[in-house]
Amino acid sequence: MVFWVFGYGSLVWNPGFEYDEKVIGFIKDYRRVFDLACIDHRGTPEHPARTCALEQKEGAICWGAAYCVRGGPEKEKLAMQYLERRECEYDQKTLVNFYKEGGDSIHPALTGIIVFTSTPDKESNKYYLGPAPLEDMASQIATAHGPCGNNRDYLFLLEKAMYDIGHDDDMVIELANEVRKVLGIVGTGISKEKKLVGPIPRHLHPTQVPIPARPLHPMPEPIVMDSL
Repeated sequence: MVFWVFGYGSLVWNPGFEYDEKVIGFIKDYRRVFDLACIDHRGTPEHPARTCALEQKEGAICWGAAYCVRGGPEKEKLAMQYLERRECEYDQKTLVNFYKEGGDSIHPALTGIIVFTSTPDKESNKYYLGPAPLEDMASQIATAHGPCGNNRDYLFLLEKAMYDIGHDDDMVIELANEVRKVLGIVGTGISKEKKLVGPIPRHLHPTQVPIPARPLHPMPEPIVMDSL
């Protein structure tokens, strides 16, 4: 017995369950968005956090990590029960094709891999926030917090996780840098312009990469691992 699950948010850096194999890769025709409310981990019902969801978009790809659980029905059951509790804001399990990093981009390495998704409808899905202007999302993320920590730490950890696997997400970078502006943290993070002229040295954390012609100030270190 075996099942695979694809992580594109906090599962990339903090799976939280026992797995047998981790593979970096991507899924097609989905992109990462911050349209989902979190009210019990990084936010509250009064001040919800914004966390990752997937939006269908033809031609898009979303990089992340696929996890394999082997060992029989009981082990699978325990892993799925954990994931269902953790991903309770997601109202769907979608089956998708998964393409392995460095592999065939036409023929999937895995088919029928599970990914937790959210119905993009406010009437039927109470957790769906919908899109918002970048500045509004940044303000919400900069100020929301809950039992597991700050919403901004979730975003910064995701930015770092995508950098660490070698597949930066421009939307995540843009939103993270906008949050830093709200917080008054200038000159830290990944510069999209810098990416165009050459690779970032891999020994540097994204928050240590300077943006030219701006003073550097230290960024608060994320201190809480996410449970969503």
